[in-house]
Amino acid sequence: MSAATRRLTTAQALVRFLAAQYTERDGVRHRLITGTWGIFGHGNVAGLGQALVEYADVMPYHQGRSEQAMVHAAVGHARQLNRLRVQAVTTSIGPGATNLVTGAALATVNRLPVLLLPGDYFASHAADPLLQQLEHPVEADVSVNDALRPVSRYFDRVTRPEALVASALKAVRVLTDPAETGAVTLALPQDVQAEAHDWPEEFFADRVWHVRRPAPDPEELAEAVRAVRAAERPLIVAGGGVHHSEAEQALKALVDATGIPVASTQAGKGALRHDHPADLGGIGHTGTAVSDELARTADLVIGVGTRYSDFTTASGTLFQRPDVRFLNLNITAFDAHKLAARTLVCDARTGLTALAESLSGHRVDAAYETEYRAGKARWEETVRAAFRADDGAVPTQTQVLGALDAVVGDEDVVINAAGSLPGDLHKLWRARSPRQYHLEYGYSCMGYEIPAALGVQQAAPDTPVWALVGDGTYLMNPTEIVTAVQENLPVKLVLVQNHGYASIGGLSESVGAERFGTDYRHRAADGSFTGAPLPVDLAANAASLGMDVLRAKTVRELREALVAARAATRPTCVYVETAPPSAALPAEAWWDVPVAEVSAREAATNARTAYERSVADRRHHL
Repeated sequence: MSAATRRLTTAQALVRFLAAQYTERDGVRHRLITGTWGIFGHGNVAGLGQALVEYADVMPYHQGRSEQAMVHAAVGHARQLNRLRVQAVTTSIGPGATNLVTGAALATVNRLPVLLLPGDYFASHAADPLLQQLEHPVEADVSVNDALRPVSRYFDRVTRPEALVASALKAVRVLTDPAETGAVTLALPQDVQAEAHDWPEEFFADRVWHVRRPAPDPEELAEAVRAVRAAERPLIVAGGGVHHSEAEQALKALVDATGIPVASTQAGKGALRHDHPADLGGIGHTGTAVSDELARTADLVIGVGTRYSDFTTASGTLFQRPDVRFLNLNITAFDAHKLAARTLVCDARTGLTALAESLSGHRVDAAYETEYRAGKARWEETVRAAFRADDGAVPTQTQVLGALDAVVGDEDVVINAAGSLPGDLHKLWRARSPRQYHLEYGYSCMGYEIPAALGVQQAAPDTPVWALVGDGTYLMNPTEIVTAVQENLPVKLVLVQNHGYASIGGLSESVGAERFGTDYRHRAADGSFTGAPLPVDLAANAASLGMDVLRAKTVRELREALVAARAATRPTCVYVETAPPSAALPAEAWWDVPVAEVSAREAATNARTAYERSVADRRHHL
């Protein structure tokens, strides 16, 4: 007797399959694919587009304006939900598909799951070349979707209907794997999307994917415990893996018991609440003075869920003690072995809990605790000074953050990704809860913030969600404001106008490039961009896209506008033009941006001299 089958198109079968997938961790079950973003063209309208109409009752659809932005929204959604729930993104063939590449790279760099479903050429080659098809003279099976291969954790082109069964299962395995996850791409030839097939009913049955919490190897754990007990100046570096594993309470329990201080990467900030005595704030190039001072003298650095980017290690110059060693707790062996570390390859929460139990009775020296708590108190004075402002003054960027700090509640989410804001936020922001500080700094992608705010707002509909952007970032990708208005997602946009790429302008000056090409200004008579600021009204632009806009010229007006925005039930923009900072917060650690070795210009030769002094401090940790 033959097994029961159901005749559907490939696209219909895929949608039905995705609607029946679930994750389960710690006994809690979630639907895996919570919805599909889509912009339709000839490459997906009759296949996936028709399937989404057919099964609108089981697969929510979200209309986007930019393919890249749809991926950013899905990534923000997955991060807010601890990678246990995912959104899919479908596009047409051609530019719609290639627009996915930046978003896919961002997802994979940050270890965040998203399912990409771009249309593709005809598998039959019946229409060849079709509109928007890339022809390759010697590789007929290549399409523009192959650009997604290096930025995807799993890629397949489904060239026959029956191939979907194996491919879909492999795709979901990667989406739900805590070590391997990232962007997953199923390229879908448009003729195959619409082709019917008799599918086994079992393919559409509810399927639960257990998200594992692997425990540490006993020998690795014993070695780690010996290393911690022997250390005089241990320092924990908390990365994004603490949040993904929901290990914040396990980290707090370990720290409360042992007194080991915690510094955080951009992705890990909020692992401890800002007012915990052992929370030292950010680490690395954009870190706090107290974190970086301790990092230079630490004899054991305990990385938890971090991939040690160059910002975290100050390009290999931060951890300077001659006998410093590393202990890395990471679910990914690739990251655990960095810096020639002792390893604990395991889930962050499971590993931290095991460490705490095995270290029972151990505590760092009281003098060490007194030292880092005094450093934390000194840095708090720096924060207060940076936030302090007169009501009638034009605010600096750090004073904008101070005004927002005074308005947000513990539940609010603050999103940023690029420009000069990440550095100020990493140094100054007082994270009140694990999800409040949402910085995408693995890819530092301009244009991430607004669409990510939509994804976070969908994941947490009753939570105030703030997207912080400068003018340069805003101009990269404002289009999803229209989506926020369409869906009545009450995101709050703080739009900071400083007339150019402020962060890169400062970097340009420091490396001898003389701020070339970083200001938004008219051309002067000599051809340089040093004329008057461009007469661009970004507030009017946001209003034209449907947002309510509140303009603030002074600190007092800014505070009032932020309070109003937080209470708003519609998408609302607070627009503020900032004054130059009176005393910019200096970097507490170096970052390697190579400087021209030879130049006829004094700015570059001076920068090279400074560069050579700094690069001499780089270390290989072996």
